[in-house]
Order: sequence, then C-alpha cells, then structure tokens
Amino acid sequence: MNFEDVEKISNAAKAKSNLVSSNFFKYFLRAVMAGFFIDVAMIYSNVVGNIFSKTTPEWGKFLGALVFSIAVLLISFVGGELFTGNNMVMAFGAFDKKVSWKEAGKVWGASYVGNFVGCLIFALIFVGAGASGTADYFAGFINNKLSIPVGEMFFRAVLCNFFVCLGVLCGMKLKSDAGRFLMIVMCISGFVVSGFEHCIANMGIFVTAYCLVPGLSIGAILKSMLIVTLGNMVGGALLLAWPLRKMSADK
Repeated sequence: MNFEDVEKISNAAKAKSNLVSSNFFKYFLRAVMAGFFIDVAMIYSNVVGNIFSKTTPEWGKFLGALVFSIAVLLISFVGGELFTGNNMVMAFGAFDKKVSWKEAGKVWGASYVGNFVGCLIFALIFVGAGASGTADYFAGFINNKLSIPVGEMFFRAVLCNFFVCLGVLCGMKLKSDAGRFLMIVMCISGFVVSGFEHCIANMGIFVTAYCLVPGLSIGAILKSMLIVTLGNMVGGALLLAWPLRKMSADK
C-alpha cells in the first residue's frame, strides 16, 4: 500500500468518527441499512440453498456463497455502515493515529447495534412473508451451527472477517466498478463457501431460525454471537489492519 491508500483508509476512519459525533442519527441509519443489505444476502443465499438441498446440495452451497456477495456489493455501491468492515477501517485509523481507540469503539458500537436493528427488522419481515418455505432448511443446519466447538467457532470468525475486510478494502481501493465487483464477489463468496462465521449475517440467521425452528436456546445463540463477534474483530483489526499499516510507507 502506498501513502495515498494509507491516507484514504485513515481519512475514512476519521470521517466515520466525525459523523457519529456530529449526526448520530444519520450514521445509525446507515448502519441499519447495512443490516438490511446483509439480510437481503442471507435470504438470497438460504433460499438458493433450499432450492438445491434435495437434489444437488453442493451446487446450492456454491451458488448460495456467490449470491451472498450482494451484501457487500450493496454496501459498497449504495452505502451503509457494516460493523465487520469497520473493524478493519477504524483499527487502521487508530494504528495510524488518525482516531483514538475510544473513537473507534464508538463507531464499532454504533454500527453493531444499527446492524442488529436492521437485521432484526428485515428478518422479521421475511418470517412474516412466509420465509419462502425455508423452515425445514433452517432446521437442518441451525443446531449444527450453534454447536460448533468454541475454538473452531472463534477461528472461523477470525478467517471470515479477514476475507470480508479484504473485500471492503478492494471496494475502497479499486477505481473500476468492474474490478470492485469481481474482487468483492471473490472475497465474500470465499468466506461463505468455506463455512466461516460472520456475526452480522448470524444476526439475521438466528432471528429467522428462532422464529421458524422450535426449541432453539437463547443462551447458545448469545454465546455464539459473543465468540463470533470477538473473532471477527480480531480478524479485521489484528490479522489485517495491523500488518497493513505496518508494511505501508509512511510517506
């Protein structure tokens, strides 16, 4: 990364922090919209998986991973504030000393809560619309998702946000819409098809599954959310943002 790219990411971190401080409602609405976009991808991916589940489930997994990329594409092209992408951007700004860790924490908190509100609203609308007949499909995987061993769950989350933040970084760095589209699809579909864990996508999945599948444990859901959130933060802030800043030229 050259100095111009360093400045671009650090300035983005500063702009996010300034918006949270000066117009919290506007920032929060952007985070809610990002939650909507994540749920659009969650619905699309799971409906595709459901369609192929009884005939060619391997194609359902692959195509579901591809279409999930629409989440970050919408955020990149339309706009929105995604917690997991902000893990990289705000940490980079903090490592570059353009924002404080307290400012980074405020952005993370606002985007996390806003993403949850968006995911909750959109998932409840999806359930109210009949969930496209996916109740059995959700029942088929949700308990396995919640019972992933803690260590595996954490490292799946670390790897997930490394992929996601690479997609976000390419969306910020590349000038060509075609280039941004290709790299975002490659990065986002990579984490989905690999079975990694994304805390914001899980918000929509868990809300939908809780409404459709009897007997789900709230405790297990909250435990998963905590572990995956921490893993995503490590993946974006430490596994990607820190080495990116350290390997970049100062001038």
